Amino acid sequence: MNNKALTLLGFAAKAGKLSYGFDSVTSSLKQKKAQLVITADDISQKTLKEATYFARKSGITVLVLKGVDIQTLTKAIGRKCGIVSVNEKQFAESLKEEILNDQ
Repeated sequence: MNNKALTLLGFAAKAGKLSYGFDSVTSSLKQKKAQLVITADDISQKTLKEATYFARKSGITVLVLKGVDIQTLTKAIGRKCGIVSVNEKQFAESLKEEILNDQ
């Protein structure tokens, strides 16, 4: 996993452009705030399936950070969670490009 994506997530967190955890992510999706959903590689399959369902309903992409566990994601964003939504278009586009180029 490219450290640039984790760095961008850290910047987005500091800028207040992330929603943390499953409940906040689904709320952001329902309110049409989320631009992208990102998960750690080791979240539960149930959480991933439900998040993907809500994201697809909203037309939002879900990306799994391959090789990044919850602990690494937590360290990057400064808050313990395995799933986040990016709620700002520029951050979302930059992250999507970086993650997809790395996989």
